Amino acid sequence: MMRPMKLAGSQLLFGEGCLEHLKSLNTKRTSIVIGGSSMIKSGMLDTVRAYLQEAGAETMVIDGVEPDPAFSTVVRGAEQMKEFGPDLIVALGGGSVMDAAKAMWVYYEHPELTTLEELLEANPFPKLRKKAIFCCIPSTAGTASEVSRSVVISDKETGMKHGLGNMEMMPDIAICDPQVTMSMPDKITAETGMDALTHAVEALASTRANYIGDILATQAALDIFTYLPKAYENGNDGEAREHMLNASMAAGMAFTNVSLGIVHSMAHTLGGCFHIAHGLGDAMLLPYVIDFNSQDERAAEIYRQLAEKAGGTNLADMVRELNKKLNIPTGFCEVISDEAAYMNRLDDMAMAASADGCTKTNPIKPSLQQFKELFIKAYKGE
Repeated sequence: MMRPMKLAGSQLLFGEGCLEHLKSLNTKRTSIVIGGSSMIKSGMLDTVRAYLQEAGAETMVIDGVEPDPAFSTVVRGAEQMKEFGPDLIVALGGGSVMDAAKAMWVYYEHPELTTLEELLEANPFPKLRKKAIFCCIPSTAGTASEVSRSVVISDKETGMKHGLGNMEMMPDIAICDPQVTMSMPDKITAETGMDALTHAVEALASTRANYIGDILATQAALDIFTYLPKAYENGNDGEAREHMLNASMAAGMAFTNVSLGIVHSMAHTLGGCFHIAHGLGDAMLLPYVIDFNSQDERAAEIYRQLAEKAGGTNLADMVRELNKKLNIPTGFCEVISDEAAYMNRLDDMAMAASADGCTKTNPIKPSLQQFKELFIKAYKGE
C-alpha cells in the first residue's frame, strides 16, 4: 500500500532573492543555527539577521555545528534554545547544520528527553510546534534536509551514525536561495552534488517508487548531470548554482517519500567507521551499486531509461565519468590508507549496512557476503 506523501512543509520558496521572505515571517524571537565560519565570512548570517530584525524579531546564534554532528552538540544547542525561548528556529547551513537544528528543536520542545536512545526509540514520535516552527536555508546543494523528514546524528562514544526519520521533523519553511550557496568550495560542491544525484537515482530504483517521486527524481538527475560540472568549474555561475539547488530540493522531495537504497546504507556505515564524508561516500559507491542492482530487471530498465534521457547508454559508466570530472577517487583505498583496518571491519560493516533502514527499499537486499564483496570492490576500485 502506498504511503501518504508530504513534499514539503507549509512554505517552500526557491529562486534568487527568495531569502527576503524572512522579512514577512511572524516571529518575535529567532534562534539561528550555523556551522563554522562560512556563513559569517560570506555575509549571509548578517543578511539573515537583518531580514529577521525587519520582521521585528530578536535573534540569537547557535554556532559550531560540526560535520557529522554529535549528540552533545544537539544537547548544547537545545539548552541555549531553552534559555532564549525562540518561536522560530532557522537552520542556516549544510546538511549537518540542518540535521542538528532539527534534533535541537525536538529536545527544546521536549525537555523530558535527555538521551539519544529516548528519541531513537520514541513511539509515538514527539509532537512538535508547541513552542516553535522550523525554517531551513540550505547553503549546499545536496542533502535536501530542507525538504526531508530525516536527521543523522553521531554517537561519539560508539563512533556510529544514527539515522532517524519522521514527518513531524519536516521543516515548516524551506528557503532555497542560490545566493546562499555561492560561497561553496568546489570540493563541497562536487560531493554534495553527488549526494543529490544519489538521492535521485536511488529514489527511482526504490521499491516504494511512485509516479510523483519519479517525475521529481528524473528531472533532478538530468539537471545534475548537466549543471554539476558547471557549478564545480565555476562557483560564480549563478544559473548552475540555481539549477543545482532546485535539483537537490526535487530529489529530496522524492527520496523523503519513497526512501533510498544501499548506497546510503553503505555510506552511512563508512561514515561511522572511517569518517568518510557522506557525499564523497555516495559518489564513490554509486556506480558499484548500480552495477550490482542491475541484476534486477526492473532496476536495470530504470537505469537504462535514465541513461538514455541523459544522453548515454550505461548509467554506471556515466556516473564514473562524472566523478572523474569532479576529481572524485574511484576506490576507497585512495582515502583510507589502512587496508588491514578496513578489511578487519568487513563483517561489522556488512551487518551495519544490512540493518540500515535504507536497505529495505533497495531493489535487491544483499546478503552479508554480498555486502562484503561490494565493500571490497569499492575499496580496491575494481
